[in-house]
Amino acid sequence: MKNNTFHSAFKLQGKSFSSEEELIDFSEEISVEVCDFLRNWFDATPFVEVKTSGSTGNPKIIQLQKKQMINSAKATGDYFNLPENTTALLCMSPNYIAGKMMLVRALTLGWHLDILEPTSNPLKNSDKNYDFSAMVPMQLHNSLPDIHKIKKLIVGGGTVSNELLSKIQEVKPEIFATYGMTETITHIAVKRMNVIASGAKQTHYTILPNIQISLDQRGCLVIDAPTISEEKVVTNDLVELISSTEFKWLGRIDNVINSGGIKLIPEQIEEKLAEIIENRFFVAGKKDEILGEKLILIVEGINNGDLLNKIQQLKSLSTYEIPKEIYFLEKFTETQTNKIDRAKTLILLEKSS
Repeated sequence: MKNNTFHSAFKLQGKSFSSEEELIDFSEEISVEVCDFLRNWFDATPFVEVKTSGSTGNPKIIQLQKKQMINSAKATGDYFNLPENTTALLCMSPNYIAGKMMLVRALTLGWHLDILEPTSNPLKNSDKNYDFSAMVPMQLHNSLPDIHKIKKLIVGGGTVSNELLSKIQEVKPEIFATYGMTETITHIAVKRMNVIASGAKQTHYTILPNIQISLDQRGCLVIDAPTISEEKVVTNDLVELISSTEFKWLGRIDNVINSGGIKLIPEQIEEKLAEIIENRFFVAGKKDEILGEKLILIVEGINNGDLLNKIQQLKSLSTYEIPKEIYFLEKFTETQTNKIDRAKTLILLEKSS
């Protein structure tokens, strides 16, 4: 191995290193996962094997080029103005791309990185302040009393509820939602979630440098990012293009429900229902002889009896967007990254019905 293939300003847990071997040896004290990644990062192979989250299908192993991961790290540093000596916190699992990329950004850009166990409330016992970090929505929700310890925060890996969105409006840190996937080496676009200078929240995503976006014939996003992917990434995400650098995410085409010739986008309906439903939930299509598919609502928890009445009074919903049936399940099935596994939860529902 060659020495000093990481930025000279890089620090881990406050410590500087003179060689890759010294860094790897030190990382053994942190976790097996961090140590394994660093061994892989500094070996002779040009790629890193990464596990996808499984949110849109079965988890799989894909290969990401190290040079492209470095390009992604530089794009994030440029966009958020995070130069060398930036203090950063890794509190997500290094087994997945989001955690791995925090390490790559720190190594590449010369950040001072601290690693904490990826718990649901990572800031609770920390007395340090940081320039930058990344969290999933659950971590953000649980960390609200201490969120002032971070200046800029990116949030990914799940939908931010309306309740959480409301709670972060007056907090001091800049909080951004991210759009991306393992195949695009984390985020290729971001959206400010709390109040910005104009006093308004962004409703759309802005792409990072060196990326071009377009729509395919289905209305789904196509990502052309030669610095991070050899081929164009054709997604299943329905979007509305605002400009050449901005888009609004509508939902996933594989979730679209065709009910009596009316195409319903679950994510759009769920955004409206979130105004009145506190528990986790989602909508889906169920086979129907007359409609082809009928809209149903699945709620995690116990039936409180008056939900249908509340839904019928929700003025933002069209007639077609009112669920024909409501089901309650005690516990949803989740992916390995704690997202709702819609397909497996629907199978669970069928078995329990």
